[in-house]
Amino acid sequence: MSEKDMQEVDIYILQDEEGVEHEFELIDTCEKNGVKYYAMVAVEDAEKNDDMCEYTILKAVMENGEECLVTIEDDDEFDDVADYFDDKFATEIDYDK
Repeated sequence: MSEKDMQEVDIYILQDEEGVEHEFELIDTCEKNGVKYYAMVAVEDAEKNDDMCEYTILKAVMENGEECLVTIEDDDEFDDVADYFDDKFATEIDYDK
């Protein structure tokens, strides 16, 4: 059993605009300016390519008293958060593998 299999993985089931459900694995979170952001990778993508896969960034908003994850509409906000995650993930890569 690999180290990844032994780690607990947080899976979120998210619904797109058409009502189709997709599974995402949480890879990291951060909080900037009082807003929590989630970096997630689609489970199907993670299973296909373990080394490099694109991730999605969503932000938490309160709707009807519940926390919901939504896409980031503002380009500057998205770029700021994407730069944070890119920098963090770049330092975590082991290039000596």
